Amino acid sequence: MQETLLRAWKHSDDLIAGKGSVRGWLLTVARNIVTDRARARAVRPAEVAEVEDRPPVERDHSDAVVNSMVVLEALEHVTPEHREVLVELYYRGRTVTEAAKELGVPPGTVKSRSYYALRALRSALGGAGAEVAR
Repeated sequence: MQETLLRAWKHSDDLIAGKGSVRGWLLTVARNIVTDRARARAVRPAEVAEVEDRPPVERDHSDAVVNSMVVLEALEHVTPEHREVLVELYYRGRTVTEAAKELGVPPGTVKSRSYYALRALRSALGGAGAEVAR
C-alpha cells in the first residue's frame, strides 16, 4: 500500500491530467507491485541463517582419556581369562564365534566369561549392584 501511494505521489501530474480513473490506476499499480515481489521471491533462493566464520569447536578429549585410563586400571582387577574375552569382544570387535576360535574355547564359554567379566569390571569401577566375577 505504501509503495502504491509513493508511486502515485511521484506520478501526480499523470493523475491530475485526467487520463483514466485514479482508482483504476492505483489498483493496477498495487497489482503490479504484488506480482513483481512474488516473482522476485520465486527466483531468489531461500534465505538461510548466517553462520559465523569461526572454526568448529573441537570437543575436549580429556574425558575420553580419563575414561580409558579408568577402564584400563579396572581391567587389572579381573582375571586374565575374563580380560582376554573382553579384549577380543570389545577392543578387537570380534563376534562370539570369532573370539571362541581365537581363544580356543567353546562359544558358550566366551558368553559366560564375558557375562562374568562385565560384572567384575562393573565391580572394579564401583558400579551399583555389581558382583565380583567368578
